[in-house]
Amino acid sequence: MSAVVTPAPPPTPVEPAEEAVLDQPRSRLRHPVLRRLLPLGVAAVVLVPLAAILWGSGAWPSDLTVDVKTPLDDAYTWVVNNRDTNPVFLYFLLHLSNWSDSSVTWLTDLLETIGWFPVIVAAVLLSWRVGGLRDKRGLKLALVTLAAFAVCGVLGMWQATMETLALMAVAVAVSAVIGALLGLCAGLSDRFERILRPVLDTMQIMPAFAYLLPLVLLFDIGVPSALIATIIYAAPPMARLTSLGLRGADPSVMEAATSLGTSPVQRLLTARLPLARKEILLGLNQTIMMALSMVTIASVIGAGGLGEEVFRALSTVDVGGALAAGIPIVLLAIWLDRVTSAAGERLGEGAAPAGPALLHGWRAWILTAVSGVVLSAVGWLLLIAEWPEAWEVDIAPPVNDAVDWFTSHLAEGVPVLGGTRTWADGFTTWALNPLRDGLTALPWWLLVLLAAAFALLAGGWGAMCTAAVAMAGVGVIGVWGHSLDTLSQAIAGVVVTLVLGFLIGVAAARVPLLERLLRPVLDTMQTLPQFIYLIPVVALFNVGRAAAVAAAVLYALPAVVRITVQGLKQVDAATLEAARSMGASTFQQIRQVQVPLARPALMLALNQGVVLVLAMVIVGGFVGSGALGYDVVYGLQKSELGTGLTAGVAIVLLGLVLDRTTQRPAQRTGRH
Repeated sequence: MSAVVTPAPPPTPVEPAEEAVLDQPRSRLRHPVLRRLLPLGVAAVVLVPLAAILWGSGAWPSDLTVDVKTPLDDAYTWVVNNRDTNPVFLYFLLHLSNWSDSSVTWLTDLLETIGWFPVIVAAVLLSWRVGGLRDKRGLKLALVTLAAFAVCGVLGMWQATMETLALMAVAVAVSAVIGALLGLCAGLSDRFERILRPVLDTMQIMPAFAYLLPLVLLFDIGVPSALIATIIYAAPPMARLTSLGLRGADPSVMEAATSLGTSPVQRLLTARLPLARKEILLGLNQTIMMALSMVTIASVIGAGGLGEEVFRALSTVDVGGALAAGIPIVLLAIWLDRVTSAAGERLGEGAAPAGPALLHGWRAWILTAVSGVVLSAVGWLLLIAEWPEAWEVDIAPPVNDAVDWFTSHLAEGVPVLGGTRTWADGFTTWALNPLRDGLTALPWWLLVLLAAAFALLAGGWGAMCTAAVAMAGVGVIGVWGHSLDTLSQAIAGVVVTLVLGFLIGVAAARVPLLERLLRPVLDTMQTLPQFIYLIPVVALFNVGRAAAVAAAVLYALPAVVRITVQGLKQVDAATLEAARSMGASTFQQIRQVQVPLARPALMLALNQGVVLVLAMVIVGGFVGSGALGYDVVYGLQKSELGTGLTAGVAIVLLGLVLDRTTQRPAQRTGRH
């Protein structure tokens, strides 16, 4: 009898919903974020318990801390004792120091000797010629120049303005030459460009204070340290934009030049450099603005000029005195920016406008020079060299009276609103203190792990290693607590900056009228040196961490708004039109179309906001931000170079952490 084979029952069909549930673990593992974090998670499971057992889970363990302050203080003492006998100082650094001091002193004496009238005449005629002798733009630029220099004299800051201009002129000349040579090499050599790029990337994220400390160690406090720091700080934009211009030369033009049998040098002089003129001039513009910013900050190490006046006034909370010196800095920044921008615009206009030949080309330059010499000679004979004291106006007392009235009536005790200083106290109590205490309470290994994880997601394994090592380095050099305090201020500033920047940027991208109204405001704010932002926040919020964060928000906001607007406006118009045709509301268009498509630009805005906020929070050490900013200021003022240099290294390390955790490799571009 044959066995009866019972057929197997058919498989029970699985509903789509059940299949999705079964596939969830596998789909989660296939998620790119989890897949990228998986190796780091495995390593953390092994290493974190071991680290917690060996060194605990509180603040950074003292067993892993290295005393770097004592060796740095010893190095400073050795430098001071051997500066007059060591060959390196005698035959190199001493000559460099003497050249720096003598060049700035010579130019300052020249400007003061020829007098205020020839200086104003030269500046006005130069601006008029750059803007065009027959153009309304040139006349407008000349009037702006006249007003700017006249206000500098009326406010009693003529001599300080000349000191700042002299230091800037020498620094810009040297920075432009060095940056142009580096950019030329990077533009013509791929290997040199690969070597130079990470150096410029690192210099881009270093706050200004980080440049001052090593130079004070070598040259002591004074003009040489300030000049060389300004040169180093201002050279990168010239190098980066020169390289960009040379590499962006039109291939068809270069091919035509090659087909004519030109040599590499001829192609460089007749094709590449002329095609890169606009980028090179933009690099010069950025170098000038960076130099002005650094010159004002370098007042803390004896640069003199307008920055010293601002610093002296802020140290005594003299808002009126700070404003009297701050206004000339703002006017200088606007003048220099407008002149270089006008030169760039004229380069793009092509043929010269109609009119007499005397008003164009080299003839116009000769006419400008002759007119300047004649007018200056007449003015020098008829007027005194120094700015007349009878023309000066002291605005400090009325400004301080206005600040006192504001403090008495609006800073505190305002019904319902409370007042600006009440807001500052509340922000410190409810935002800054909890954030600082929360970061301090976290285990040290968790902060290192978080830095590594965010950097891994943002930039890959190289960024992860850099961020983890930099975060650990902050603890190794013994400034873990102060670094977390500074980090808390930076995080709070970044959050406020991003919220305001994205909201304003989205509104400006959707409303053309708002964008046109914001453009001149953002242009002006982006030309202001860092020091200037401290003046209004001290008047509104007094000194403290809240004032430093407010200054950081003001400093970083223009860049975030600009990049956000640019990214949202570059979204394909056809895509937006398709969304509208499907009945999408304005909010849906922004959330589901513009923001996702503009994500690279928004990530760049995040990165630039982070870097700029950190830079300004450090400068906030002048107005009571404490932490690393205070350590740097204290080290510079008290010659405690061990404390100052350690804080400077920690600032650079924090900058690396924040940069690598917010920047994608494809987005590495110059802030300048």
